[in-house]
Amino acid sequence: CIAYNARGYPPSDAPASPSQYSQAIATDDIANVMRDLGVRKAHIVGCSMGGYATLHFGLRYAHMARSLTVIGAGYGSDPDKRAQFLRDTEVMARRFEELGTPEAIRVYQIGPARVQLQNKDPRAFREFCEEFAAHSALGSANTLRGVQAKRPTIYSLARGLARMKVPTHIISGDEDNNCLEPGIFIKRVCPAARLSVVPGTGHAVNVEEPDTFNRLTDEFLALVDSGRWRPRDPRALSRF
Repeated sequence: CIAYNARGYPPSDAPASPSQYSQAIATDDIANVMRDLGVRKAHIVGCSMGGYATLHFGLRYAHMARSLTVIGAGYGSDPDKRAQFLRDTEVMARRFEELGTPEAIRVYQIGPARVQLQNKDPRAFREFCEEFAAHSALGSANTLRGVQAKRPTIYSLARGLARMKVPTHIISGDEDNNCLEPGIFIKRVCPAARLSVVPGTGHAVNVEEPDTFNRLTDEFLALVDSGRWRPRDPRALSRF
């Protein structure tokens, strides 16, 4: 398993300019890490911002992906809430710049899709907050402005998703309101996708329900590696 910190998250570099952060760059970074390590093809797994990068990797670097596991992707996609999302993103970026990370994230830590972890496992929640507080304020602000505020919505990817053939596993908590509907949308339009919804769970399913996440992922990867994975029967696809 190869894990790396995204740009903006030390010990990876945190470039000073927001122009050095984008969804395309985040996707390219995955490919460049693989090339540098001599990995020709891999199972790609990402959560939240990493889930977006994983999905885009399948669209742009299909020949390098054995499979995609996309956890909690879709925040900012709701067209009715898009303007508010962009305003909130800029407010959060300014909080990082003006207050520093520990103070900036206080409101974020207890968001609607984060409190589930706090309720289930206070110790894990405390550790999550401590690790989050150590992030680079500059890297976080630039990530918000360069990646999250400018990335395409999940719904705008429909044409590419309909053609994508990489085995894809979408995982969402049923209380992650910003990502659940986009996950269902991916399942509906992408013949290569399967969807798992974890009950009573918020945003970071892999952190909140690690045993369930590991079992679901192990079963999916085993299907792919054994050659038993199959795309959806065309007769079962919705028509748009």
